[in-house]
Amino acid sequence: MLEKNKISIDSSIENLISIHPLLSKSFTKSIRTKTNLNPGSLYVLGVLRRHDILSMSEIGCKLSMPKPHVTSLVDKLIAEDMVERLLDPKDRRIVNIRITEKGIDDFNAIKLEISQELRIRLEKLSAEKLDILAEASKQIKDILIEMELSYNGSSTCCK
Repeated sequence: MLEKNKISIDSSIENLISIHPLLSKSFTKSIRTKTNLNPGSLYVLGVLRRHDILSMSEIGCKLSMPKPHVTSLVDKLIAEDMVERLLDPKDRRIVNIRITEKGIDDFNAIKLEISQELRIRLEKLSAEKLDILAEASKQIKDILIEMELSYNGSSTCCK
């Protein structure tokens, strides 16, 4: 590996490791003031919102969570009528999870409130900083999706 690549990789690792806590802190604080759901429960709702129905294993795979943790989160969401269990008609051993209308409505409302709070913070930035952030965040998202697709292509998880 070229020395320049190694430096770029090391720098990327450092930046990505630093970004997560900063984003997490911002969103977690917002989430906690808007709902009694924890971030993990919202992640489950989000992935079900995108995919409608998934097995417990698929949820765990998509969120990089162990199945027992997913089960605990799903049980809490079932108690709140936000998701429901469905038996797979082809294999009764598989339990699928589907987001309910209440789950969709609550998730969308929480997402909207968090987006509005984030908008207030972003409006304080200059036009130049906003342009930079918009482009950089799009590039980061696209690269992370590409990395995930290439990783999952070599993995039995989440196919």
